[in-house]
Amino acid sequence: MDVGVGRITKVSGPLVVADNMDDARMYDMVRVSDARLLGEIIELHGDRASIQVYEETGGLGPGEPVYTTGDPLSVELGPGLIEAIFDGVQRPLDSIREQVGDYITRGVEVPPLDLEKKWDFVPKVEEGHQVEPGDIIGTVQETTLVEHRIMIPPDCAAGKIKEIKSGEHTIEDVIARVETESGTVDVKMKQRWPIRRGRPYKEKMGPHLPMITGQRIIDTFFPVAKGGTACIPGPFGSGKTVTQHQLAKWADAEIVVYIGCGERGNEMTDVLLEFPELKDPKSGEPLMKRTVLIANTSNMPVAAREASIYTGITIAEYFRDMGYSVALMADSTSRWAEALREMSGRLEEMPGEEGYPAYLGSRLADFYERSGRTVCLSSDEREGALTVVGAVSPPGGDLSEPVSQATLRIVKVFWGLDASLAYRRHFPAINWLLSYSLYLDNVASYFRDTVGEQWNDMRREAMRLLQEESELEEIVRLVGVDALSARERLTLETAKSLREDFLHQNAMHDVDTYSSLKKQFTMIDLILTFHHQALALIEKEEIDLDLEKLFSLPVRERVARARYVPEDELKELDGIKTEIKEQISSLTGEGGDEDA
Repeated sequence: MDVGVGRITKVSGPLVVADNMDDARMYDMVRVSDARLLGEIIELHGDRASIQVYEETGGLGPGEPVYTTGDPLSVELGPGLIEAIFDGVQRPLDSIREQVGDYITRGVEVPPLDLEKKWDFVPKVEEGHQVEPGDIIGTVQETTLVEHRIMIPPDCAAGKIKEIKSGEHTIEDVIARVETESGTVDVKMKQRWPIRRGRPYKEKMGPHLPMITGQRIIDTFFPVAKGGTACIPGPFGSGKTVTQHQLAKWADAEIVVYIGCGERGNEMTDVLLEFPELKDPKSGEPLMKRTVLIANTSNMPVAAREASIYTGITIAEYFRDMGYSVALMADSTSRWAEALREMSGRLEEMPGEEGYPAYLGSRLADFYERSGRTVCLSSDEREGALTVVGAVSPPGGDLSEPVSQATLRIVKVFWGLDASLAYRRHFPAINWLLSYSLYLDNVASYFRDTVGEQWNDMRREAMRLLQEESELEEIVRLVGVDALSARERLTLETAKSLREDFLHQNAMHDVDTYSSLKKQFTMIDLILTFHHQALALIEKEEIDLDLEKLFSLPVRERVARARYVPEDELKELDGIKTEIKEQISSLTGEGGDEDA
């Protein structure tokens, strides 16, 4: 409901300045002009307000009215979020298309969630039950994959259930009444929450469980913990978007929130076309049945990019509070930072490095710090997790630019994409010499207990071989491979196998697109078994060994093709280890070195 009326005094692109805004507060939502364009107050001087308008401002002029609503920019949370496609300020794109066609009309007002649809509400508590903020009072089966848990709002006081209704209701119907000390509170399936304020929780816990992604270079070498933060910086064409698509498809998160923030429209089109066709690996249902999409592409209003990541993370926090593990993909935070820079310039603020505002780092930190594995706000002590993965698109791949550097100071995992790897068609093009994960020690015990005692030792040895390869390549470029010892040539060969047979992964291949932890362990074990057996043979000084013959043993081809063995046929790989020992020992006519 409109509260007061101001008057426009200045229009500068997406920035509108209005006077007579005495009743306004920072971050209040406003409607600009009689076209009712959506905006948000981002600066106040007396009764003068600077407004960030989330729609095209062409044709606006001084003297036109500004209506204040008295409410902060908020999102609606309730059944209907899953499978929905919103723009940066939670306008449902499907509903808008039905109403006004393919192009969003200025000032169009469509409720974010369907107000007419009836949902089957199943109560989980009875009348007289004591409830606290965050308690689950009932459920709605939103999709075949997601049970939507209806919670007492966080800002509601504790009390007793006075009345609760089962059956079919719209999200605006009162489904329960809570008797509190200050009176009776009506509870609906729909909640509203300001996007710039993190939802509360009881406690934030340490990140000790990995988020399994099925991507070998990530899970084995640079894992991200559930509730952790990661960034994927890289130049144009190095595979940021495809890597995020892979994470959205295969990460073991129950809910996926994908934010297309300022990226090209055809990339979001790929997501919209792919996700309904993709099958969830656990259930066989379409992946969209556990996905929320926020699409604010490069041809949409630039200011709405700034709101889009807050819209997305608020929706993600809502599902986290239900006790779900949520993965949020932001593609890309560089485009969001560009929107900040544009608004900062129009506000005539003192620019920081490369024109970005001085508060860039703190805004980024505010966003990433809303991640975490938490004890939810409730009496049942349930746990939820929100993992945030942000893509960064530095101009020219320059990681020294401000957005990349500010992001690296905040996140704990850095998957650095390398254009030279991408040009060689090595995907994912994550540079194993530049990337790092600060969660390795946190999740080491999980891998050791779940996969095998040798997991962490094998990971360290494989990384050591890849680093040695980098050093040896410098020597090879100077004096040639013949100058290396047999042991050094074996290191090059093993590292090549690690790169081409293990780290390289084909996202478009039905089998290779996803590798379970068991398969990753088996593959790296086969490569290192060959290395150990061959090294034991090389160190037998009395043997005149033909290295070319060693490196071209038939079993090498079987090791290379292990990546294409389906998950349900992994037992086929068990015999390869024996073959490796037998074929290497056949070069000497002796038995295999079982202790190697």
